[in-house]
Amino acid sequence: MSHSVPDSTPPKPENFKIIPLQEETLYEVRQKIYPRAVSGMFANWRWGMVWFTQVLFYGLCWLEWNGRQAVLFDLMERKFYIFGLVFWPQDVFYLAVLLIISALSLFLFTAIAGRLFCGFACPQTVYTEIFLWIERKIEGDRLARMKLDQRPFSWRKFRLRAAKHGAWIALALWTGFTFVGYFTPIKTLAQEVMSASLGPWETFWILFYGFATYGNAGWMREQVCKYMCPYARFQSVMFDSDTLIVTYDGGRGEPRGSRGKKTDHKAAGLGDCVDCAICVQVCPTGIDIRNGLQYECICCSACIDGCDQVMDKMGYPRGLIRYSTEHALTQSWGRREIAAHVLRPRTLVYSAILGAIIIAAAAALYLRVPLKVDVIRDRATLTREVGDGLVENVYRLQIMNTSEEPRRFLLEVSGLPGIQIVTERIVEVPPASARSVSARVRAPQGEGKKGSNRIYFEVRAINHDQVFVREKASFLLP
Repeated sequence: MSHSVPDSTPPKPENFKIIPLQEETLYEVRQKIYPRAVSGMFANWRWGMVWFTQVLFYGLCWLEWNGRQAVLFDLMERKFYIFGLVFWPQDVFYLAVLLIISALSLFLFTAIAGRLFCGFACPQTVYTEIFLWIERKIEGDRLARMKLDQRPFSWRKFRLRAAKHGAWIALALWTGFTFVGYFTPIKTLAQEVMSASLGPWETFWILFYGFATYGNAGWMREQVCKYMCPYARFQSVMFDSDTLIVTYDGGRGEPRGSRGKKTDHKAAGLGDCVDCAICVQVCPTGIDIRNGLQYECICCSACIDGCDQVMDKMGYPRGLIRYSTEHALTQSWGRREIAAHVLRPRTLVYSAILGAIIIAAAAALYLRVPLKVDVIRDRATLTREVGDGLVENVYRLQIMNTSEEPRRFLLEVSGLPGIQIVTERIVEVPPASARSVSARVRAPQGEGKKGSNRIYFEVRAINHDQVFVREKASFLLP
């Protein structure tokens, strides 16, 4: 029986095949985007939202209400002032409701019309639009900025860049100052800045928020939307075939190709797309909408305005790029059919839940009693006999007047026969303030069971019968 022996002769060098190494990176190499200026209906809507949000943000903190700042989140005093309402830490329920309403609103608007918030109201979009406007005013539009980047360093290039970044930094610092002005009274903050007596925390947050604005809107821009924002990653969960999105009508536009204005493109076998790439040049994230829906698209509709301008010049109908749905494109629906499919089970459920929560929250705010009472038993003395067959318990009442007018409150107690408060029963509390009072309560020895008995403290505003709170407590009998 023979056995085969493996050949141990080393291979010859000419038999080796050299495979070139390929370098791969974990992250895509960024290519700088130079968005082109565009005008049109959607551009006007975007700038309308820019003006609305920024006038609201920069101006609201300077408004006064009842001798104070109209909107102030005073963390030191643990009070949130929103016009005529004063919220305390105990009102965290309303914050939870506000977050729920915001989330449901986002779900509803996304299910109906895609990333409308991202394209028109997101702070990243708004500030990027403002910073781009500053850049265009100083350095010029797209081609001028591209040429400026390619030129070698010069005094002119230095002046333009210094002016641009100086304007960006000034706006960013003003934004940080305004942001902190919602937590520290804005006028006090302004005086501290002018007198160079700004505290360390105010200084930190002004610089931090200013740096974030400058970095995100000036440098990172589309990188925030593409890589940092989680909304782009889970938006597809809220989309369906009847969601309005920015779409390219491939059936009408293809095959694309350049041509003269007088060319009969139908006879030449061409679609309406002239392959001018305007839709790509105006896109703030640098995508080509003709490749279909992409997660980088923020639905700002700049490509719609740009394409409509080209269609007008060529004499073609508008709407090659438009707001539409997948079903509308495949089934050639018109506006009436698209609108009819907006009211579908998903949007109806979102609307019903959102409406119910808003109504309930509004009713709770309207019926909200501007008085809060906490009852705490004095643990040093649980119970004691004071003579005449009476037993005394001591409590501490924390009375919070959440209105902005001083009020006097009457304290009463009930729950056991003959029970009464033997200390001061009328308490005056300043506006938007809290006062702690000690209450000694006495009850006859034999009028209740041994051990714990349920009693109720009643706090009522004098001359304001509707301002009334009833809090339970326990009275101990030996």
